[in-house]
Amino acid sequence: MKTTIEIADALLAAAKRVARKEGSTVRALVEEGLRRALEDRARRQRPFKLKLVTVKGKGLRPGIDPSLPRELAYDLVPHDVPTVNEP
Repeated sequence: MKTTIEIADALLAAAKRVARKEGSTVRALVEEGLRRALEDRARRQRPFKLKLVTVKGKGLRPGIDPSLPRELAYDLVPHDVPTVNEP
């Protein structure tokens, strides 16, 4: 498809030099740049999905509400109960 775009003179001159050096065309260089820019934007717009990971699949201790902030939930665990890192 043909279209008209306005490009700064210095940018067009640099594109022509690169295209000539690589044995390509300004059109191919512009298409490559547009594809990269569009792919980059598409990657940034994908929502981040956190993978659910559990330890030994046992979840929270009974009686701890999963909606509590993490720091508060740790305060509810008895301190005499060994943790994973303790013998």
